Amino acid sequence: MKSKTIQESTVTMSMVMLPHQANVAGNVHGGEIMKMMDNAAYVAAHKHARSSVVTARVDELIFHQPIYVGNLVTCHAYLTFVGKSSMEVSVVVSVEDLYKEKSSNCALTALFSMVAINAGGHPMPVPSLELTTDHEKAVFEEAKLRYEANRNKERVCILPSNLT
Repeated sequence: MKSKTIQESTVTMSMVMLPHQANVAGNVHGGEIMKMMDNAAYVAAHKHARSSVVTARVDELIFHQPIYVGNLVTCHAYLTFVGKSSMEVSVVVSVEDLYKEKSSNCALTALFSMVAINAGGHPMPVPSLELTTDHEKAVFEEAKLRYEANRNKERVCILPSNLT
């Protein structure tokens, strides 16, 4: 399986925010933006793996500034780490007020862990990541440490007593 560069799977997706995506004050719901981010992460991981992928984890979702109806929202997604079947995708969301002569600003960031799956729904191998710059290598090493830490965490789902 031939390795792939980060650029080969990088994705940029944009959308103007509409009233049905916001509350009565015109603030876009965070879930709407998270869905866009998940879609962008999906496409980047799918392009790298050339197979179906699923979201396994979302880390460090940070809201930097609000987004309003009429804003142009752009998701930039790129791989930062690749394991055997999993991939970490960094998603950066920029927002631009189309009515003002200002450059876009960073609105949200998050790290998505995506897993390539075969037709039976089981994890499958993905190409390795070809790192071409010192910066890419440094980001990969940071992501590898996160991956190893997350792999060793116990996964527990505790339901409130009134739901059991």
